[in-house]
Amino acid sequence: MKLLMITGDTALAQGKKGPFYYMLQEFSKYWDRIDIICPKTKQEVSKVHNNTYIHVSTKNKIFHPKYILKKGKEIIEKQNTDFFTIHSYPPFYNDIGGKKLHKKTKTPYALEIMHITGYPKAANIKEKIYRTLTRIFIRKFSKNAKIVRVINKKQVPEFLKRAGVKENKIKYIPAFYIDLNTFQPQQTEKKYDIVFSGRLTKNKGIFLLLKAVKEIEASLIITGTGPLKGKIEKYIKDNKLEKKIKLAGWLPTTKDIANIYNQSRMMVMPSFNEGGPRVTLEAMACKTPVITTRVGIMLDIIKDKENGLFIDWDKEDIKNKISILLKDKELIKKIAENGYKTIQQFERKESIKNYAQTYKNLLHNS
Repeated sequence: MKLLMITGDTALAQGKKGPFYYMLQEFSKYWDRIDIICPKTKQEVSKVHNNTYIHVSTKNKIFHPKYILKKGKEIIEKQNTDFFTIHSYPPFYNDIGGKKLHKKTKTPYALEIMHITGYPKAANIKEKIYRTLTRIFIRKFSKNAKIVRVINKKQVPEFLKRAGVKENKIKYIPAFYIDLNTFQPQQTEKKYDIVFSGRLTKNKGIFLLLKAVKEIEASLIITGTGPLKGKIEKYIKDNKLEKKIKLAGWLPTTKDIANIYNQSRMMVMPSFNEGGPRVTLEAMACKTPVITTRVGIMLDIIKDKENGLFIDWDKEDIKNKISILLKDKELIKKIAENGYKTIQQFERKESIKNYAQTYKNLLHNS
C-alpha cells in the first residue's frame, strides 16, 4: 500500500533528524512507498529510509495549495497512491490544497490535528485569530475526511465537537513515539536543576520560566532553537543570568537530548497550547520529574503530585512548584518513579504500528 503525507514539517527536507524523521524510520516499514509534500524550504535531502520521498513546494505559502493539488495529483496518478493524510493547522494551506486534491482524485484521506493553535491559551493576537478561524472552518475541512486524527483524548476532541466536527469521525491515535532504549534512566551527575526543551516560540511560555528562574536559586538549561532565540539571549544578558541559564541550542541526536534530561533534576514546560508536549514524555521516560501546564495529553496522563506537578500560567506558581521539588526529595522520587511507569504506554514501535494499522484497517473496511 502507498501513502501520501501533506505536512507542515520542513525539518525532514532540511536533513534534520528530528521527531518526524525517527517516526518515519519505523512507520515506513508498513508501506510500500511514502511520498511527503512539505512547504517551501531549502532542500538538503529528497529521500529517506529507502522508500520515503520528499517533495518540497516550489511556491510561496500563499500558493502552496496549488502546489499540493498539482504535485499530489501527479503522485497519486503515477504511484496509484491508496491514501493521504493532511497535517491540519492555520492558515490552512494544507487543508485547502488537500480538499481540492480529494475532489480531483477521490482518494480517501485523514485530517490530522496535532493541537489547536491558541487553545487553551493564546500566546498573542495571531493565535487568537487562528483559534477563531479553526472554530469556523474546521467542520468544513473535516467533512470529507475518513477520520479526524487527534493525539490527545480530551482537549482537542472537546474543541472539535463544539466546532461541529462529527464525534464518530474523531479518532485518538497517539503521536508520541518514545524510544525507551534511548530515553531511559542513567546513573549520571545532575548538572542542572531545570531543563526546558522545545522550539523557542511564544506558545511555549518560555519567558514565564525565565522570569521565575531569575528570582530563585536554580540553574536552567534550554535545548532547542527558534525565532525567540535572540530575545532570550538578550534577556539572559540584560539580567546577568549567564551563570544560571545555558542555551544549548539544537541537539543533533535523541541520545544527546536524553543525556540532558538525565543530567537535570526536573523539566518545566509552561506551554500555552500543545498536542503533547512530546518532550515531557521523553523526560518522564528518563525518570526526570515534570512540571507542566494543563495542555494536550498532559491532561490525560498527569495526576497532580503523583506522577507530575501542574502549574498555572503564572510566574509565582512556577517558582513555588520548582522550589517544592528542589526541597522535597521524597516527592521528587515518587513523581519520577510514577512518571516512568506512566510513559511505558507510549513505547515507540507499538505506537507506530498502531498508527499504521489504524489507517490500513480503515482502507480495508471502506
